[in-house]
Amino acid sequence: MLTRRLALMLAVLAWSSTAAVAEEVAQAPSATTAPSAQATATTTADHSKFKELAGPFATGPEVTKACLQCHTEAAHQIQQTTHWTWAFRHPTTGQELGKRNVVNNFCVATATNWPRCTSCHVGYGWKDDTGFDFAAQQNVDCVVCHDTTGTYKKFPTGAGHPTYEPKEFPPGSGKVWQPPDLAKIAQTVGPTSRQTCGACHFYGGGGDAVKHGDLDSTMAMPSRALDVHMAPDGLNFQCSTCHTTGSHQVTGSRYVTKAVDRVGIDVPGHTDDTRATCESCHGMVPHEDAKVNDHTDVVACPTCHVPEFARGGKKTKMWWDWSTAGKLNDAGKPFTVGDGAGNHTYDSAKGDFVWEANVVPEYRWFDGEIRYTLLGDTIDPTGVVPINTLGGGPGDPDSRIWPFKIMRGRQPYDAGTNILAVPHLFGKDENAFWGAGRYDWNKAIAVGMQARDVTYSGSYGFVETEYAWPITHMVAPKDEALACESCHSENGRLATLGGFYMPGAGHHGWLGTVGWSFAGLTLLGILVHALLRVLGARRQR
Repeated sequence: MLTRRLALMLAVLAWSSTAAVAEEVAQAPSATTAPSAQATATTTADHSKFKELAGPFATGPEVTKACLQCHTEAAHQIQQTTHWTWAFRHPTTGQELGKRNVVNNFCVATATNWPRCTSCHVGYGWKDDTGFDFAAQQNVDCVVCHDTTGTYKKFPTGAGHPTYEPKEFPPGSGKVWQPPDLAKIAQTVGPTSRQTCGACHFYGGGGDAVKHGDLDSTMAMPSRALDVHMAPDGLNFQCSTCHTTGSHQVTGSRYVTKAVDRVGIDVPGHTDDTRATCESCHGMVPHEDAKVNDHTDVVACPTCHVPEFARGGKKTKMWWDWSTAGKLNDAGKPFTVGDGAGNHTYDSAKGDFVWEANVVPEYRWFDGEIRYTLLGDTIDPTGVVPINTLGGGPGDPDSRIWPFKIMRGRQPYDAGTNILAVPHLFGKDENAFWGAGRYDWNKAIAVGMQARDVTYSGSYGFVETEYAWPITHMVAPKDEALACESCHSENGRLATLGGFYMPGAGHHGWLGTVGWSFAGLTLLGILVHALLRVLGARRQR
């Protein structure tokens, strides 16, 4: 009896501790909180008291060496992650993915463009594809994820380093980047935040809101209407609240997105070690209305709960046409054209763009499997080339209707071999498209393909491509979710998604004909029956 009572008391205490932790996560201060207050509230150490962090530090790697004196395994853990390797082997398709391997329709590829691309790497000094030491622990950048001052910024062309002296960027802009106070930053480190994660993920593709559509700088401090989970006056989630970590491995990936999470609510003893799905908090039947719950068999949560993306005040890029790059003005100089909202609609270095805000997603069947068109894969240049292809379809129990941003554009390809091309864009050398080899596609493609050990035929063209990005952020409050008629109506949101029957969504071919035929026959039967009753009554008189 005593043993059972002790076990019950321990269970109650464990439940209370879990609830307290959950409440602490929901009420955690944002990254704008004063560093000392944040450290007191969420950590057991005041880093300002560690003599190892007193500085001065001349470089980022010096800070990392100091961090590793206590956090002895941290760098090794980071070096096992895709944040570090930029390489990933898909467990189902076997494709070699990651930033090092994929081709996209933004800046196309990382090869030969390392110092620019690796300004968002979690390391220091990745300047080329051969000279970077992936095993050197001091090359890991600790503070890029753990800064709480908001003053640590990697220099845009610094291969992962901040600037260590005042430096103008962009050249000729008059904007001078100041070196960060590395000692102060090291002494005030704390947990990751929306701001630290967003320093890279909000600016993917070369600028604010360019790539994802549902991630941009407005998500650092979003309103409740923009994202009910991350709003400071909502649940105030940080990215790691859902993208949970263990040994620095961050869960949730665009390469292996879960179309449906059948594990359901994530609790001790019943878990897949991630909360990066809606079901992990809300379960498989999240609604009070049973009829609405019926939809979870075929409709993903974001389909209804993210009615539009890019709705925080920032436009997202929806079209990028590289084929028009290279134009000069009347003075023979490169030029840009703006839309009045801070976005370029034309840039001599990059071509034409289309930006949109408050974008209604496009909807696709999706089972979680994504295959990519990789360098070396043969394409059909007479049609639209899919950068990635989604698995799934109607009738598949593993598929759901998902919302996507479909990024479209035109990009170079090798017209002799019909494969996508990798151009050498960044640099000052004579072959760089943006450098001394100003706007010479032949030179840029030849060097880019050589860097990937692919033979270039010497002939190039441009092909239209599209790239599907799953939409999972910018979750609106439930009273702003889609209403039934958004889909169950003529020309509703799912009008172009065929292969299944949806009430109220218009004509459905033979199914509609059969249905109306049965209805007509039923009505005819009623009329005939009524007529016979009338005639029978007259005869009786």
